[in-house]
Amino acid sequence: MTIIGKRIRMERIINRNTRKTVIVPMDHGISVGPIAGLENMKQAVQNVSEGGANAIVEHKGLVGEGHRGEGKDIGLIIHLSGSTSLSVYPNAKTMVCTIEEAIKLGADAVSIHINLGDNQEKEMLNDFGRISYEARTWGIPLLAMIYPRGEKIKDEYDVNVIKHAARVGYEMGADIVKVSYTGSEESFGEVVEGCSIPVVIAGGEKMNSDREILEMVKGSIDAGGAGVSIGRNVFQHKEPKKMVQAISSIVHGNVSVEDALAILG
Repeated sequence: MTIIGKRIRMERIINRNTRKTVIVPMDHGISVGPIAGLENMKQAVQNVSEGGANAIVEHKGLVGEGHRGEGKDIGLIIHLSGSTSLSVYPNAKTMVCTIEEAIKLGADAVSIHINLGDNQEKEMLNDFGRISYEARTWGIPLLAMIYPRGEKIKDEYDVNVIKHAARVGYEMGADIVKVSYTGSEESFGEVVEGCSIPVVIAGGEKMNSDREILEMVKGSIDAGGAGVSIGRNVFQHKEPKKMVQAISSIVHGNVSVEDALAILG
């Protein structure tokens, strides 16, 4: 029964035809506070849902702030871990929600953030192992956001450490893994090749141009990626709805960057 439940829930966060997804994370508030674009959660969720995003990621306290109720439906991924930029250990993620609580709140999936190379890595991996087991027990999909960040990491975008991060997510039992883009279709292809679960890319810091964002999305899809999990470059865009439409046209329609830019006008 849990296998059936997971399959049904997966179809709420990933397109059943393309097997790809456009996720917009909105979990930044715990890390950095009420940043631009997320002051009004109802409007933020409405913008991306109307643009065609498959799912959003948010913390438990925001559920109900614009999610469902009216307008176009959108998948709900509840984030289970957190830390703040005010901490002495900002990369050390702590569990702040349980799977049972997320299910009671109506989650279609849950997510967890792991920073490899941090001095708290062992605690985060321990949490990951427990959450992976519980997610399988409950039949709820698990998105693992995994980044190489810590004293031993010289370059967090190096293809070798990104490959390692994706593989950790795969071997620990995640259903989808989110990693940083490595900068080229060729190098990101190596990441996808070493990971047999869907791999989506993070959006990272706010970029300077729409073309830069869409070229990154296109490169990841052409490399075999399963989509994106892009936050600030969507909800801080001057036209979030159109940006989601442009990204979705590449992820689900495999259109060119030029055609996607035309959506933005």
